[in-house]
Amino acid sequence: MLTKEAVQFFEDLVANNNTDWMHANKKRYDNFKKDYHAYIAAILATMKPLDKTLESLEIKNCTFRINRDIRFSKDKSPYKTNIGVWMSQNQNSKNAPGYYIHFEKGNSFIAGGCWCPEPHELKQIRKEIAFFYDDLEAIVNDTKFKSEFGALTRDENNTLKKAPKDFEPDHPAIEFLKLKSFTASAKIDDKLFLDKNFNQIVAEKLIALKPMNDFLRRALETEA
Repeated sequence: MLTKEAVQFFEDLVANNNTDWMHANKKRYDNFKKDYHAYIAAILATMKPLDKTLESLEIKNCTFRINRDIRFSKDKSPYKTNIGVWMSQNQNSKNAPGYYIHFEKGNSFIAGGCWCPEPHELKQIRKEIAFFYDDLEAIVNDTKFKSEFGALTRDENNTLKKAPKDFEPDHPAIEFLKLKSFTASAKIDDKLFLDKNFNQIVAEKLIALKPMNDFLRRALETEA
């Protein structure tokens, strides 16, 4: 779970998103980092027995920098106002199959899967789907998956309007093949992050994504 102090730090940061405030509150930020790392450690301790691919992960593999990349953004606020945790076997890639926990006041959620894979990775995933779409259908139609996440994420930015190159429009898995990312997410209440049973509650939800992550990992480990 998150500490009240960590949550309050981010609430104050939202109202004072500038370097002067951050420098004046360096001690609070240092304390937040300790809380952030303890929070990740507790989550990892709960998740690792449920998904053996996470066993090699360390805290440093799951963190995000608080500084925003503002080079190409109209919003020049220097700091992120959310707390993220990313857990994946592929420690050095933020778009590999994995699990994500996001705290942001009014917009907290959990998610997982493979977000924006590179072109060659997308080709591998689509090939796997084309040949083994029954496996993926069984995964997303599983009662646990549907109750926690509903369905794979689909929106105009994530979905092609037409069949991708090399695939027929009438392929039985065409709606899966049109996807450019393969993720699922579910909103959760901000208050849950302060619950003493947070790690267990969230882990039980996230593990419903393991079969999907296993399918995606299998695709990426197969030569295209």
